Amino acid sequence: MSLWLEILISALLLLGSGFVLIGSLGLYRLPDFFTRLHGPTKATTLGVGAMVVGSLIFFSAGEKGLSLHELLISLFLFISAPVSAYMLAKAAVLQELPLEPKTRGKPWEQ
Repeated sequence: MSLWLEILISALLLLGSGFVLIGSLGLYRLPDFFTRLHGPTKATTLGVGAMVVGSLIFFSAGEKGLSLHELLISLFLFISAPVSAYMLAKAAVLQELPLEPKTRGKPWEQ
């Protein structure tokens, strides 16, 4: 494997790890459910996506062919993450979960 390909794979893995770390910190540090929902759905999806692309490049270069396992994983990830986040947010709105006073907008008061 060439040096530039190893650098690209390493950069994608580091970028993905950074996004996953930021998403995990957001899940831990943000004050209420609705703001905590953004960490795993946005940053972590991008992070896992970058790591899967790095894995796709690594295994495709090693096998001299396209690795379809990683494509299926990324397709499932990018379809299921927004749908699950929407379902969690909808359930939280229906249960009228408590909000941090600084959070703007209360959808159940409309």
